[in-house]
Amino acid sequence: MAKTKAQQKVQSALWARAAGRCQYRGCNHDLVGDLISGNEDALFGFIAHIVADSPTGPRGDPVRSAKLAKSLDNLMLLCSVHHKLIDVDDEDGHPEALLLAMKAEHEARVALLTGIDDDRASHVLRFGASIGANEALVSTRAIFTAMPPDHHPASQQTIDLEMTGNAFTDADPTFWAMQQINLQRNFAARVGGRIERQDIRHLSVFALAPQPLLVELGRLLCDIVPMVVHQRHREPATWAWQRDCPTIRYSRREPAVDRAGAVALKLGVSATITDGRIERVLGEDAAIWSLCAEAPHNDIVRCPEDQVAYRQALRLLFDAIKARHGDTTPIHVFPALPASLAVETGRVWMPKADPDLRVYDQQREKGFVPALTIGVLE
Repeated sequence: MAKTKAQQKVQSALWARAAGRCQYRGCNHDLVGDLISGNEDALFGFIAHIVADSPTGPRGDPVRSAKLAKSLDNLMLLCSVHHKLIDVDDEDGHPEALLLAMKAEHEARVALLTGIDDDRASHVLRFGASIGANEALVSTRAIFTAMPPDHHPASQQTIDLEMTGNAFTDADPTFWAMQQINLQRNFAARVGGRIERQDIRHLSVFALAPQPLLVELGRLLCDIVPMVVHQRHREPATWAWQRDCPTIRYSRREPAVDRAGAVALKLGVSATITDGRIERVLGEDAAIWSLCAEAPHNDIVRCPEDQVAYRQALRLLFDAIKARHGDTTPIHVFPALPASLAVETGRVWMPKADPDLRVYDQQREKGFVPALTIGVLE
C-alpha cells in the first residue's frame, strides 16, 4: 500500500529526530549508511510502535492503540536487532515507559549536538602520561561526549601530548627531567605554533598524568587562549561536569612569623597532607603555607566553579607568600590535587612575577620526593 503524504511526513520527521540512528539505548547504529548501501542483508532502519497499532500487538491497548497509531511521539527508529528484541524476543522486558525514556534520551542528545553554534568549536588537547605502573590513556570518545553543550570538537583529530609506553618510571632519577623536556618540546611543536597562527582559538584540555607534569602543562598553557580544563570524575565515570555538590570551600593557613626555613606550599584538596610529612623533607623550621579543601576527597571537583574558587584563592596566596618572603625565594609545592586543579596551579603561576616552584611527587615508599622545578627553565 502506498504511503500517504501524512505518513511520509511522520516517518521523515522520525528519521530526522533520530539522526538516522537506532534509538535503542546504547546502540546508536547508523541506519542511513545501510539504506544507501543497497545491501538487503544490512541492518535497515525499522519504524516501531511503542504502543502497538493493534490492541493485540506488543504493548497494545484497546483504546490507545488506535489513537497513537500515527503519532510521532509513539514511534521509534530501530535497527533490525532491537526491533525484534522489543517486539518478539523480550517484549515483557521492554514496557512502554522504558521505550519512551530511550526515545526521549536519544532525541534530546541529537537536538543538543545539532544545536551547538559554530563559534563554540574547541580544539581538544589530550595529555596522558604514565602514573606509577599504570598508564592513563584518555579516551577520545569519552572526551567528545563530555564537551556539549558549551563546546564541540573543532576537529575529529585531537592534539595529543601523550607520553605513554616510556620504559622509565617516576621512581627513576632521570624521569622528571626527561618528561619535562619532552612535554615542552611536544607542546611547542603541536600547540604553540598553531596558536601563533590563530589556528587554535579555544582549547578543551583533558589530562591525566603525575601531578608535577600536570603543573608543568598548566604553566605552558597559561592564558594563551581561552580554555576549559576538564576533570575526570570517579562517580559516575565521566568527564562531563556533574554540578551535584556545593562549590568547594577552601581554607588558607599561614606559618608563624618565626619560621625561617624553606618556604613550603601545601595544596590538600583531594587528600590531607600533614605538616610532618613536609617537615621530614624540608626540616622542622619550614614555613608551611597551605590551601586546602575543608573536606578533601578524591572526587571533589564537580563543576567549573570549583576551579574558579581555587584559582582565586591560589593567586591571593602566591601574593601573600611574596609579600612575606620576597619574590626570589623558591616555593616548595606539595600537591594532593585533582588533575584539573594541578593544571590550574601551573596556569595561575606567573613567570615574570612569581618565585620558582619546586614541585614534589608523592611516592608510596619514599614519601614526597623532588620532581621538577618551574621557573628556572624559562
